[in-house]
Amino acid sequence: MKNNGYFKELFVGAKSLLVGLGVTFKAFTQPIVTVQYPREKLEITPNYRGHIELVRDPETGECPCIVCGMCARTCPCGCITVKGEKKEGEKRKSLTVFQLDFTKCSLCGLCVESCPKAAIDFSQDYNIAGFTREEFHYDLIKRLEERG
Repeated sequence: MKNNGYFKELFVGAKSLLVGLGVTFKAFTQPIVTVQYPREKLEITPNYRGHIELVRDPETGECPCIVCGMCARTCPCGCITVKGEKKEGEKRKSLTVFQLDFTKCSLCGLCVESCPKAAIDFSQDYNIAGFTREEFHYDLIKRLEERG
């Protein structure tokens, strides 16, 4: 009787070994899904949420921000600073400061939703790295000018 239990254990062990080898062989036959990151890059989905950016109006080429401050007020993290001044001869304020402290941002999207003129949107920057906190303090007006 003791030998019967021994052979049963051998059979169960051999069966589990063959099942495991079957899973491994199946994985070998499937296509490779790993991307060798620095040399290959994936396409980023259009729904990706990076940090916020100012948007240009396609007709005028300028930022449609009216300096209402709704984005800064609705931000639960307090990471947005918006300032403007009224220049002589103009009917509305001009945007002078629009800064983002990305170290505090939680990417909740409330600022984008609350903007009445759709002047801000999420960027497609996904490979953001730095050594100091100051590298993540973005001047969005300067970034808008650099993008052309």
